[in-house]
Amino acid sequence: MRTHPASISKRVIEEVIRSDIGFDGLLMSDDLAMQALSGSVAERAAAVIAAGCDVALACNGGLEETEAVASVAPKLAGRGLLRFERARAVLAQQQPFEIAEAEACLAEVLHLAA
Repeated sequence: MRTHPASISKRVIEEVIRSDIGFDGLLMSDDLAMQALSGSVAERAAAVIAAGCDVALACNGGLEETEAVASVAPKLAGRGLLRFERARAVLAQQQPFEIAEAEACLAEVLHLAA
C-alpha cells in the first residue's frame, strides 16, 4: 500500500475533505516552498493540483519558483473558480475586528474550559 501526505492524496481530498467533511470552499495547498513534499516545486505544484487542490501556493516570492509553479498550474476555472469567487465575496463582507471583544470571548472560553 502506497501512502501520500494529505495534500497530495486524491483520496484524502475527495473522500475526506470534500465528501466526509463536506468542505466545498477554496482548497489551497500548504506553501510548496517549505519543501515538506519531495520533488521540485513544479512537481509539488502538479501533485497538489492533481490531488484536488484548487490553488497551489508558493510563498517565498522567488521568481524562478513562481514561474515553475505557474508553468504547471492550470488557469482557475470551473468549480475552483466558483470557490474562489465565493471566498472573495466572503472577504468583501468582513466586519471590523474588535480586539477587546475577542480577548473577552477568549477569556470566557478559557474560564469555562478550566
